[in-house]
Amino acid sequence: MIYLIANEKHVKGKNSKKLDIVRGVFDRAGKKYEVLLTHKTGDAKAHAERITADGEKNIVVALGGDGTLHDIINGFKDFENNSLGLIPLGTGNDFAATAEIPLDVKQAAEIIAFRQPAPIDFIEFSSGLRSINIAGMGIDVDVLERVYSGNMTGKSKYAKALVSSLKHFSSRKFTVKYDGNEEELFGLICAICNGRQLGGGMKICPQAKLNDGYIELFLCDYISKSRIVGMFLKLMTGNVRKIKEARSIKVKSATIIPHAEDYYLQADGEIYPNVPFDVYVVSDKLKFYLPAKI
Repeated sequence: MIYLIANEKHVKGKNSKKLDIVRGVFDRAGKKYEVLLTHKTGDAKAHAERITADGEKNIVVALGGDGTLHDIINGFKDFENNSLGLIPLGTGNDFAATAEIPLDVKQAAEIIAFRQPAPIDFIEFSSGLRSINIAGMGIDVDVLERVYSGNMTGKSKYAKALVSSLKHFSSRKFTVKYDGNEEELFGLICAICNGRQLGGGMKICPQAKLNDGYIELFLCDYISKSRIVGMFLKLMTGNVRKIKEARSIKVKSATIIPHAEDYYLQADGEIYPNVPFDVYVVSDKLKFYLPAKI
């Protein structure tokens, strides 16, 4: 059975045609499906928990963006019998960019209807929290807080919030541990990447792969205000390697300890307070629908 989990706002009104197109693909493929709408935070997770705990073989499909995927993977109970697909309807669609899933809903639905899933990696915290794209702390959290507290809409809201953060955010101290190494960092961001980009197109880990058994530890040291704009342009064009203060390390696990009593981290764009940032890669467990070229 295919379960289509969609935020109501993404498939109602002017967007209802997108759901009709998806229905048409599965009808023509002779697939049985059910549409489950979400109305509030936690609904997608609850749907996924119920679906993946029934002992049957199911396909769970997120009609949305990184937030919907995040909720669903955190609700997964049985990875053996269940697989996950994505039809991008979000604002940023950052994970879809890494997975090279087309934004055309018909093409994305056809991947699920006519292909077999393949195993990909995801990030798991020691607390049990999961992240499928990128988790981090630092300026990324500051950007999201500005996005969520403002009245900005559309994909450009991330760029506008980043510009504001770059003007006002101060570097912070972290202790970073990874694969037997330990170092101190005074910088803009510490992040763990399974995907390549966040914030609607900031390519902080352009070399990341979804199925290589590793996650990327991204660290960015202090950058002076005079060089901030140049750094932003390099991130948007995928030239992060030209930022001398930034580096990325392939790891199996990592721990990031902020030098602050209270802090926030983000996982796939969702903000969490005071969750221990102790993570590791999970491989060969999540079955995901990818285009043929991946």
